[in-house]
Amino acid sequence: MSEEIIRFENISRFYQVGKVTVKALVEVSVSINRNEFVALMGPSGSGKSTMMNVLGCLDTPTSGNYFLNGLDVSKLTDNDLADIRNKEIGFIFQTFNLLQRSTALENVMLPLIYAGIPKRKRMKMAEETLKQVQLADRITHKPNELSGGQRQRVAIARALVNNPSIVLADEPTGNLDSKTSIEILGLLEQIHKEGNTIIVVTHEEDIAQHAHRIIRLMDGKIASDTKNENIKTVKDYQFVEEES
Repeated sequence: MSEEIIRFENISRFYQVGKVTVKALVEVSVSINRNEFVALMGPSGSGKSTMMNVLGCLDTPTSGNYFLNGLDVSKLTDNDLADIRNKEIGFIFQTFNLLQRSTALENVMLPLIYAGIPKRKRMKMAEETLKQVQLADRITHKPNELSGGQRQRVAIARALVNNPSIVLADEPTGNLDSKTSIEILGLLEQIHKEGNTIIVVTHEEDIAQHAHRIIRLMDGKIASDTKNENIKTVKDYQFVEEES
């Protein structure tokens, strides 16, 4: 039997904009099991960004309950939520969100500093994770010395270094060219094979097809939640080398 890692019970998130109440999420109920690869899709204004923020403990619901690893995190304080984010959730952002003056190694070590892990141990953990994303030879490089794909690999290593319960990727290929995007998707596929739970937030159908399950949002509600019967992998792409 699969182990449930995420459960939303009637989650709503309303915002007040002047006199208007924006209903970003309306009584959403969903569960995700450990080691699932899920795509969260929807047009602008569908509620997917709000759902991602609640999933990532960056925002709290107006009503309903959110269970992460069996713990109801919907009622926690900001400090407790920050602790949960650091220990349980690895974030991958479209804009990488790296510290520009820090090396790849220092960027990956950041969550370990917050976790209070001793320096020698965190350096070793960060080095091992950078090896995992094929960047062992770039650990002393700063972001401006790396390509877009390499920067995203650093961001992925930072997301993985704490061995989180879930990896939350927000438009992870949005700032990359098509070839580099496919390389990053291949890396996400590998991370999933190694046992991680991955949730990719995207508006691109092609990216979503790499997930094993696709949840589509519309007007703050789940419009569909389906198993992907035609999973795409990086092996499905053929690169045509340009003639010199």
